[in-house]
Amino acid sequence: MAKKKTFDIIFEDEHIVVLNKAPGMLTLSDRYAPDKASLHAYLQNKFGEIFTVHRLDKETSGVILFAKNAAAHRAFSMMFEHRNIQKYYLTVLDGQLYQEEITVDKPIASSLTQKNKMVINARGKESKSIFRVLESFKKFTLVEVEILSGRTHQIRIHAESIGYPLSVDAIYGVRTDLKASDIKGRKFKSKAEKEERPLIARSILHANRLCFTHPFTKEKHNIVAELPKDFRAVLSQLRKWNAVDVG
Repeated sequence: MAKKKTFDIIFEDEHIVVLNKAPGMLTLSDRYAPDKASLHAYLQNKFGEIFTVHRLDKETSGVILFAKNAAAHRAFSMMFEHRNIQKYYLTVLDGQLYQEEITVDKPIASSLTQKNKMVINARGKESKSIFRVLESFKKFTLVEVEILSGRTHQIRIHAESIGYPLSVDAIYGVRTDLKASDIKGRKFKSKAEKEERPLIARSILHANRLCFTHPFTKEKHNIVAELPKDFRAVLSQLRKWNAVDVG
């Protein structure tokens, strides 16, 4: 059986390498399970020295950048810190968003009562996200999210805070997976299967684009990561069964 591909290299030069990470792949090795595959470990084997500039959650797919040397690591880390790199994500929200664009500026902190959960709280760090509608459906909305900070679970908690959580989010949403029946709005069962399989069974979040001016070459880059199969399947079903009636 062929091994499932976990990433693609979508840009590389002498300073950096940019990957399209598959959902389910770790950015860094798990300290409790160091033998688990990770992007960092693979790149270390391939290039020798490699530096992590930013991270994506295990369930999140999409574009991620690593530095090949210390100078590039310093330069790109400072660019992320000073917001000189634009980060855009795609997600499908639960519900039909009521505005074409919504800016959410709410501080985020770790929960004091629940492990691995974040909350909106005044004691938290400044966090800002801009949600822009790309496509509206009857019960869902495809949005692009520009994040102007990089907090843990930022998009997920900001979406939940305005009443439109991610359509699939085990912590902040109402579903742990999304099936065709959820989209069709009536009970659906595949003819070929006794039990309906989900279209997607992870937080529906994709790091779609990184935009920046290269600090060494001065070239402008708009690096786009192709959507993974599960996200494409959701959009296909939404466009087929959940489209907004016109006229």
